[in-house]
Amino acid sequence: MPRLPRAERRAQLLAVAREAFGELGFHEASMELIAERAGVTKPVLYRHFPSKRDLYLALVEHTVDAIVGRVRIALSRTDDNAERVRGAVRAYFDSADDAGFRLVFDNALRSDPEVREVVDRALRGVAADIAQLIARDSGTDPDRAMLLALGLVGMAIEAARWTTEHPHLSGAEAGDLLAALAWRGLRTVAPARTVAVRAASGS
Repeated sequence: MPRLPRAERRAQLLAVAREAFGELGFHEASMELIAERAGVTKPVLYRHFPSKRDLYLALVEHTVDAIVGRVRIALSRTDDNAERVRGAVRAYFDSADDAGFRLVFDNALRSDPEVREVVDRALRGVAADIAQLIARDSGTDPDRAMLLALGLVGMAIEAARWTTEHPHLSGAEAGDLLAALAWRGLRTVAPARTVAVRAASGS
């Protein structure tokens, strides 16, 4: 096999590991097997990832970064807030078809502190992006906006996980249903300052 640039080799190894972990599970997929499937020697694999745990953590980070990237693209693509919600929710359902998504969100290793830290950091980051839009466009204060954003992200993840176990409902249909629910809820949340003005005016 020709020698690949380091970044390309790393991406190839992550892709092979994603399939191996998805097929066999973390404990059964050995570094030897992953190296064999990638067509490299074990020393080459270990130069990129010193241990199987390091390889798994890198795969988790790669997966959540890809999901976050899809959500951020959806948020930046339009100024229509209904379409933003739909695009952000659909991004999670589109990601659910990937083996990496199932590894990250369905694997028992997610209880591992390092794995949980990687996932939580990324998801809170994208929730912060959503919260900024909610606060800016509705006048909701930052804490309430972040609460709404975290609720939207958590709802999208759990629902997307559910569709991986119930494939009779397509991700596209499920995403649109959940987006409609989320948008109706977000649209009717009265910002705290609006409530205060109404109370003061007696309306």
